Amino acid sequence: MTRRFLLAGLVLGLSLSAGTPRPAARGTELPSRLSDRDFWRLVVDSSERDGYFRSDNLTSNELLYQRVIPDLVRRTRPGAVYLGVGPEQNFTYMAAVRPAFAVIFDIRRGNLLVHLMYKALFELSRDRAEFVSMLFSKPRPRGVGANSTVSDLFAAVGSVPSDEGLHARNLKAIRDQLTRTHGLPLVAADLDGIDYAYRTFYSRGFAIRYQPTYDDLMVQTDGEGVSRSYLASEASFAFLKDLESRNLVVPVVGDFGGPKAIRSIGAYLKTHDATVAAFYLSNVEQYLYQDGKWAAFCRSVATLPLDSSSTFIRSSSGRGQGFGGGFVSSLGSMADESKACGR
Repeated sequence: MTRRFLLAGLVLGLSLSAGTPRPAARGTELPSRLSDRDFWRLVVDSSERDGYFRSDNLTSNELLYQRVIPDLVRRTRPGAVYLGVGPEQNFTYMAAVRPAFAVIFDIRRGNLLVHLMYKALFELSRDRAEFVSMLFSKPRPRGVGANSTVSDLFAAVGSVPSDEGLHARNLKAIRDQLTRTHGLPLVAADLDGIDYAYRTFYSRGFAIRYQPTYDDLMVQTDGEGVSRSYLASEASFAFLKDLESRNLVVPVVGDFGGPKAIRSIGAYLKTHDATVAAFYLSNVEQYLYQDGKWAAFCRSVATLPLDSSSTFIRSSSGRGQGFGGGFVSSLGSMADESKACGR
C-alpha cells in the first residue's frame, strides 16, 4: 500500500512538473570582445536598407553638445550600453558615459562606413597625436605628447601641411585593417564610401564642415570649463581605442522609425542582461515628427532594456534662446518618455 501511494505521488509530481513552465534561463553577460564574425553578423542582422538624408553629415554641427555631460554623468552609470546616431560626437558622449558596449544607428550606410574608418584609425594609432595626424593625412607634429591640451594638439597638427603620399598609404592601411586584419566582407561600394570620407578629411582639413570646424568641436568645454571631447585626454582616447579594438562599437544602418534596427539591438541586449545607459538622438525626432514616425520610434524604444537611469540625449534648435541658429542639447528619461508607447 505504501509503495502504491509513493508511486502515485511520483507520477502526479512528474505530470505537474511537466505542465509547469520552467523559469526563463538567465541571459549571459555582454561579451568582453566580439569576434570579427560575430561583429559583422550583428551589423548585418540588425541593419535595414540604406536610407536617404539630405547631406552626408561627416561631422557634427552641434557646437554646445558637451554642455549636458556633467548632468549626463550624474544620471548614468558606467559599464552599461550606449546608443547613438551620427558621426564623431558619439565618441565624446561615450568617453563620458564609459559604456561596455555601443551601437551607432544611422539611416545612411555612409555613416556606418565613416565609423568603420574611425574604427581602423583608432586601432592603428598609438595615441591622440597619431590619430589626428592620420585622420587628416598629416605628418605627426613635434612637441605634442600625453599632457598636451586638445587646443595645443590641434594647433600643432593644423600647422603641418597635408601629404598626398601619406594619405594614400594611410588609406591602404585602413582598407587592410578592415578587410585583412578583421576580414570584413566589404564590397566595392563600401570601400568607395570609405575612400570618399577619408578623402574629404584630407582635402578639406579641419573645415570638413564650414562651421563649426572639427577643431571648433574638439576644443569646446562642458560649460563648467572642463574639456570633455574624446580627444581632450589620452585616457579618453585609450578607452575608445580599447572598445573599438574589441569590436564593441557596432555601426548599424537603421531608420529610427523603422521596424527592425532598434528592436533587433534591443533583443540582443536583453539576451545579454544589458541595460541602456544613454541614447543620443541628435535632432532626429524633428524628422520623425515630420514623417509621422515618432510613435513607431517610441514603441521601439519601449522594447529596449531600460531602467530609471536610462537617458535620452537630444538636440533642438537654439533659435530664440540666445544661441543664434545653433543647437541646444538636453536630457530626458527614456523609461518615463516611452512608458505610454506600448510595444
